[in-house]
Amino acid sequence: MKLAYITNDTKRKTTYKKRTKGLVKKVRELTTLCKIEACAIILSPDFDSQPESIRNNKMVNQESFLEQSIAKATLQLKKRLKENHQKDLKKFMFQSLGGKGILQSMNVMDLNEVGLLVEQNLQDIDKRIRVLTNESRS
Repeated sequence: MKLAYITNDTKRKTTYKKRTKGLVKKVRELTTLCKIEACAIILSPDFDSQPESIRNNKMVNQESFLEQSIAKATLQLKKRLKENHQKDLKKFMFQSLGGKGILQSMNVMDLNEVGLLVEQNLQDIDKRIRVLTNESRS
């Protein structure tokens, strides 16, 4: 493979984009195959000619990166806690419908949420019944 400067601007930019995609793909493969974290720093040929504000646009320091990571993890934790709470409420609802006296051990807020969940399920059932009756008439 002969390496030489590509004088045609359009071809050079196209080749640059293709090779960049290839490098990113190889880095992704390395992270998957070797189970390591890796990164590629790829600079555009005109990177140095750009103003400082554009060059530093997406740069982050260690502190801000950690803050972003912590914020993201916190949001995921809140989402998972909410999902787990909803699953627990559904479990309690179905256990109480099965004849087990679980509702007596729940606090008022959880009982209200179970009531809302029951109402939502009843509305969903009504909608489904309407859809099925409309389909059977057609």
